[in-house]
Amino acid sequence: MNENSTKKRVVIHEDDVGMNHGANKAYVELSRFGTCSSGSVMVPCPWFPEAAELASRDGSLDLGVHLTLTSEQKPYRWRPVTAPPRSAGLTDEFGYFWPDVPTARKAHPEAVEAELRAQLDIAKAAGFDITHIDAHMGAAQMPEFTAIYRQVAKDYNVPAMLIKDLSRYNPATYAGNIDVARYDAEIAKAGEAGELLFDAVLETPWSRSTDAETAYLELFKAIPQGLTFLSMHFSTPGDFEAINPPDAHHRTEEYELFMTSKVKEWITEFDLEIVGMRTLRDELCA
Repeated sequence: MNENSTKKRVVIHEDDVGMNHGANKAYVELSRFGTCSSGSVMVPCPWFPEAAELASRDGSLDLGVHLTLTSEQKPYRWRPVTAPPRSAGLTDEFGYFWPDVPTARKAHPEAVEAELRAQLDIAKAAGFDITHIDAHMGAAQMPEFTAIYRQVAKDYNVPAMLIKDLSRYNPATYAGNIDVARYDAEIAKAGEAGELLFDAVLETPWSRSTDAETAYLELFKAIPQGLTFLSMHFSTPGDFEAINPPDAHHRTEEYELFMTSKVKEWITEFDLEIVGMRTLRDELCA
């Protein structure tokens, strides 16, 4: 994809599809509106069946799997689909995923691989076109699991969202101490194999101190040349307010902004080429 290195190609992506009904609704509405080009669904979450059904009914929806090893919302939680024993290190004393990435990184790699494959098997059985994989909170692509993550993508014949430089990936900031050399070694192999690699990943500005329009204008201004993954977390108003009242506005205001013409204006102003993960997958296969 070197011929595109001077362009600004951007995947506007909704993470956390399936976490709640509002996320599913926002994903569909924004996909049809043209300000969301891809999304990924969390198989262990209660609203996965609705998301999978929507995608299986509408082939235009670009949906991957948001491989999940953490459950950060409180008291709303979700469990592994493999029901591992406590000794596997995937779960807390109640059988839920750990809420944080540093603890999740201590899980046995064999148990992690089994869980990731089981999540993908369920998604395949749901009957929608899986366009890619990525990682909830970045856990599944941390250095301990990067090789597994890459191999799973190969085995299921989908691209994995990977960034060239882990220091440019926001989840790395809350993942604890990271052996970057292990990650870099896998990225080198991925590059040699011609796998999909992103130049930048920009995330929902969780700590913004301004109004949404001001914060997201700065986000769009910061998009560099190359291939960028915008990791958004849209949700329509109505149910995330019960899951996480203090932080729900980040998701609902993000959705509301992306449902206006403002984002389309920025796409034109900053000369962005919006692509979906299905397009990138098909380019790799061409």
